[in-house]
Amino acid sequence: MHKKMTITLDEAVYDGLYRTVGRRKISQFIEDLVRPHVLGDALDAGYQAMAADEEREADAMEWCNALAGDNADATR
Repeated sequence: MHKKMTITLDEAVYDGLYRTVGRRKISQFIEDLVRPHVLGDALDAGYQAMAADEEREADAMEWCNALAGDNADATR
């Protein structure tokens, strides 16, 4: 669910956002910037849980090594 919010920006900042991001994309741009700063703990917990899964880590390492081996065998 989305909530509507009104913020105040310097006119030059707004103009820069408008030029760089586009009119209908400013809200998503700001949300993407803010999200890691306000929800960072949830993401950290997820990464820690993945790292603690030894079988998953072993599979990932095997995949990375196989990929590196494929790249080494490629002709240039």
